[in-house]
Amino acid sequence: RAIQVHGGLGYSRHMPFDLFIPADKLGGAVNGQKAIARLTDWPRHARNPYGEIIEILGNQGDNDAEMHAILAEFGLPYKFPEEVEEEASRIQEALSEKEVHARRDFRETVTFTIDPDDAKDFDDALSLKSLGDGKWEVGIHIADVTHYVLPETLLDQEALQRATSVYLVDRVIPMLPERLSNFLCSLRPFEDKCCFSAVFVINDDAEISGEWFGRTLIRSDRRFTYREAQQILDTGEGDFADEMITLNSMARLLRERRFKAGAIAFEREEVKIEVDEKGRPVRIYAREHGASHELVEEFMLLANRKVAERISRKGEPENRTFVYRVHDHPDPEKMQKFSRFIKKFGYKLLLRSGKQTAQSMNKLLEDVRGTREQDIVENLALRPMAKASYSTKTIGHYGLPFDHFTPFTSPIRRYPDMMVHRLLACYLDGGTTRNQKKYEKMCRHASKMEVLAMEAERASIKYKQAEFMKDKVGQAFDGVVSGVTEWGVFVEIIENKCEGMIPMRGLPGDFYEYDEENYCIRGRRSGRKYQMGDPVRVEVLRVNLQRKQIDFG
Repeated sequence: RAIQVHGGLGYSRHMPFDLFIPADKLGGAVNGQKAIARLTDWPRHARNPYGEIIEILGNQGDNDAEMHAILAEFGLPYKFPEEVEEEASRIQEALSEKEVHARRDFRETVTFTIDPDDAKDFDDALSLKSLGDGKWEVGIHIADVTHYVLPETLLDQEALQRATSVYLVDRVIPMLPERLSNFLCSLRPFEDKCCFSAVFVINDDAEISGEWFGRTLIRSDRRFTYREAQQILDTGEGDFADEMITLNSMARLLRERRFKAGAIAFEREEVKIEVDEKGRPVRIYAREHGASHELVEEFMLLANRKVAERISRKGEPENRTFVYRVHDHPDPEKMQKFSRFIKKFGYKLLLRSGKQTAQSMNKLLEDVRGTREQDIVENLALRPMAKASYSTKTIGHYGLPFDHFTPFTSPIRRYPDMMVHRLLACYLDGGTTRNQKKYEKMCRHASKMEVLAMEAERASIKYKQAEFMKDKVGQAFDGVVSGVTEWGVFVEIIENKCEGMIPMRGLPGDFYEYDEENYCIRGRRSGRKYQMGDPVRVEVLRVNLQRKQIDFG
């Protein structure tokens, strides 16, 4: 018999109708399963369009089916075509003697990676060698993905189409097949690996007196997790402690200078969800961001900035096509509105120049830390900010702040970084400029896919939060107001970071109205208001897994 497939399945998140699937087009699907359907016809006399099942994802509630459904919702793939996997399997691992001799050899230099506990694709490593007289050679080594993934191959076309790896709560959907992302390209310890490197001569004051860019060969001596690296920084003891502490000292100086120059310290808490072997959430907490994260971050930023400056510095040919990560100045009107709002809390924001605004914003974020209004100020401070994107036209990166900035350090998981590696190699070899329109089109596509990947990640978090709370209906929790809209109040539970909504009709004792200018809702009779950051006590009323919604009362 025919079945009805509810709107929202398939690749459109905005399908406002159900598909009618004839019995001979079910493909073996049955009621209660999640599937991807394709619209095939919409006769003029029919209330609903006709469709066919093209893929069965699995039973509703099954973890894999739900994660695959989220990917399908955003038009993202969850597996590679067989011909792409086959092409990856044919790539030779062994390096020829000619290739080895063509690369600068760092295999005898102390080198290590620092990554999350569950990482499998290690695409960046750091090396350190003393040059004497307080000078150091610091290498920032990035997996040379373009050595293996050649232009116009099926692998390259697939990577371009995906443009980015997607990070869901319980899995990574890689941009490249596992043979590349986790093995051939990954900078695993005790293995000879091809890299594209940025190498600097730096003194103890983190001042740079020399630089070199090119293809290298490395052998990582140790794979550190962030926690292991942090313990070494805290105790001064452990493998390669002297190298780690020296690099950290340089990173701290680089970071201090960056913030003096106008970088903005947006450091929002990141939610981490721990799952069991069946993908069920067992713990939700805020991920720590310590000195070990900042160490890696500063050297990656240094490499990205210096590569961009190498292309655009004086003496080099102008107007060469290149790929940049750009971040425009904030919206002036929204900044003025934000400035007026925070005056109600006794704060002020100076808006005369970009640098002054950034420094004033940092002071504000520091001043509100630990206060009742911290959440509302931090959330609203983000709203005037432009979204970062990829472009062949460099307008600088306001938030960091750099005049030139490029994506160089993550080619295993980002296609724009592969584009940068190819262009940089071309220009270092004396090649001429490449087609700007072609690269700009690829930049726009990568920016779009990055947004979709982030939305899919957020959807997986919301699903797992709802799954975590489904057995807690009727329980009460302490929370804070995390958002207000004309439909109700969003509340984040303090102990587990799960967010849900109290619908406007669920607020007791008054008729509440949304006050957009003051970012709050206010009772018409009592004048009582709810705004971001307010503490509240809520009860879990309902959990809807399919809508990824938690309702509070």
